[in-house]
Amino acid sequence: MKKIQEYFIHIKKLLDLTFFRVLFFLVIGIVLFGTMYNNVKPEKLDISPLTVAEKTIRSPGTVEDKESTEKKRQEALDQVKDVYTLKKEYSSNQVDLITSIFNSATEVNNDIKAEVKKKTEEISTDNENDTNTNTDEQIEVREPSINEEVTILKSKLPERLTKDLSAQVFIALVQASNDELSIAKDLTVTAINNVMSKRISADDVENAKKNLEEELKFAPLNTDLRNASTELGRYAVIQNEFYDPIATEELRKQAADNVEAVKILQGQIIIEEGKLIRQEEYRQLELVGLLDTEKSFKPLIGLVILITIILSALYYYFYQMKAVPEKRQANLLMFGIIFILTLAILKITSMLQIFNYSGIGYLFPAAMGGMLVKILIDEKLAIHTSIIFAVCGSVLFNEGVSGTLNFSVGIYILFSGLAGILFLSEQNQRSKILQAGSLATIVNLFTIWALMFLPNGQFTGLEYGYYILTAIFSGIGSAVLTIGLLPLFEASFGILSTMKLIELSNPNHPLLRKILMEAPGTYHHSVMVANLADAACEAIGANGLLARVGCYYHDIGKTRRPNFFIENQMHVENPHDRLQCDKSANIIISHVIDGAEILRKYHMPKEIIHIAEQHHGTTLLKFFYHKALQNGEDVKEEDYRYPGPKAQTKESAVIGIADSVEAAVRSLGHPTPEAIESLVKNIIADRLQDGQLNECDLTLKELETVAHSFCETLKGIFHSRIEYPEMKKKVVQI
Repeated sequence: MKKIQEYFIHIKKLLDLTFFRVLFFLVIGIVLFGTMYNNVKPEKLDISPLTVAEKTIRSPGTVEDKESTEKKRQEALDQVKDVYTLKKEYSSNQVDLITSIFNSATEVNNDIKAEVKKKTEEISTDNENDTNTNTDEQIEVREPSINEEVTILKSKLPERLTKDLSAQVFIALVQASNDELSIAKDLTVTAINNVMSKRISADDVENAKKNLEEELKFAPLNTDLRNASTELGRYAVIQNEFYDPIATEELRKQAADNVEAVKILQGQIIIEEGKLIRQEEYRQLELVGLLDTEKSFKPLIGLVILITIILSALYYYFYQMKAVPEKRQANLLMFGIIFILTLAILKITSMLQIFNYSGIGYLFPAAMGGMLVKILIDEKLAIHTSIIFAVCGSVLFNEGVSGTLNFSVGIYILFSGLAGILFLSEQNQRSKILQAGSLATIVNLFTIWALMFLPNGQFTGLEYGYYILTAIFSGIGSAVLTIGLLPLFEASFGILSTMKLIELSNPNHPLLRKILMEAPGTYHHSVMVANLADAACEAIGANGLLARVGCYYHDIGKTRRPNFFIENQMHVENPHDRLQCDKSANIIISHVIDGAEILRKYHMPKEIIHIAEQHHGTTLLKFFYHKALQNGEDVKEEDYRYPGPKAQTKESAVIGIADSVEAAVRSLGHPTPEAIESLVKNIIADRLQDGQLNECDLTLKELETVAHSFCETLKGIFHSRIEYPEMKKKVVQI
């Protein structure tokens, strides 16, 4: 294990260089590409038309079938009928035309009658004035002949009408009286209106004319006039419905626009296993690119872009991480190992798809990676990692469909991973991890049921049982793997996790039992200092648990010579009374060196060792130093100072102050709140003046908070108590 730690140390040093850091992310990218390449690589199909499909083939993506779309559009156009427009004004025009003919005939009759009457009156007047005229002789007025009347009538009508209509029509009209013409006009106009109110196409004109004949067949007119009216009506009936190219084209365009594009959807089954591959299916396979795989690079380009996005997000996260370089490098290396390990498990699980079990992706321990990252690095990074694993899982569990994303498995991995992260409490004991895995199992179950019920699928009881088992395996498996892998990471990287700290705080730990059995006063002192340091560190935002555990072990070196420390001298002579001051000082100072040695021997975390080395810093052992001065010895101040180093972290600084405060307050006979507060402030001021806090990042405001916390804790410990009166001893006589 030590060799592994040294190996990782060398790698972490390399990661401090930008080139190797970029190379590290490039390696992760290559692993991602190699893991998902086969799942997005265009599938090579060696098939031909009219053969039997060896397996079910799905579309790798959504593609428009332009040929089917055009065929469907043409069918829609073929169903569009030509648009014919009804010209209603044609009926009115024809009625006006026939009306004018009848009116002209009436005018001719009236004109002829008026002319005859006029000439008759003129002849009568002439006869009366001519006295020589023989009264027996009468001059008769000659009326125009039929032909003359017809000629007059034709002169009133357009030449086209006179040519289109037969002579019998005009003869019948001029022979009819005005009353007969009026009746014939009304009947003819009514018949024309009735017939032409309906649509009359070019093919229906003759039928319309026959319908008009039927209406006038029994008209109350003489034969000649009825025939004339019928011929006029037939002449008036014309086509009133005409083809409208603009409206037809608009309708065709609308029909074409309403046709939706025919698409082969992503994941759609093109041909099922055992079915004959017809020309249509073969054409669709070619359309989606499954027959021309050598020229298809789009899926690979898409994968490279996806990996680039993932790596860019991760690189940015670590770039802006606020941590010392050593810790950032360790976190980066740890994350890379967790990421690749989880990705390997994801890939192995995806390979089980060859057994054709549905929902095989639900077996993947999705919460493992997120929980490991949260415990060892950071919760925010753990959430980001769960999202990345969900994306990778949706690619890997595509059920053999090249280029298809399995969103169901992706959602499952995301929800399961987030559940493990959120349910994992800050107290990362083994039991808490198992509890988080159990709660993640419940989330897994509800997620699977949601994904099953959303598409309204039908499942058997055996399938429900199978999915329940996969959810349990995934959740509990995540917890078990996390618990099993965590010690390996902690040992390999020398990480002091919360779980490790809690384990080290167990009173049954060999070193704590050693302190309790060999130096009970020191053990009690360490517990008191732990209470002070824990509360103070929590108040300033430092790691209170680390401070508490560090306090438990900070004086482990006193177990080498427990009787030389005053807290362990119970009813025994103080051995320092027989020693020279320099030797006593060396014994007291050596407990720091001895403690670090013992902690290293037991392979304790470096943070605990550093606390043991730094809790006294380079402070002066004032008691023996001043005693030596009083004895007149030639002493050097550096000989009576601890070897250090000075406190490097907030936790070490607070523990050092708490150690001095607890010892000083214990020396007070009757510690009052005022005395405690004054003592705490003097000790902190002395540390500041001595430069013991120069190498840690404690601020003056935080020191004030630490002082207040110490005072509050000590007031609770040394509070006043009720004095009970002494009970008089009574001798019981028997």
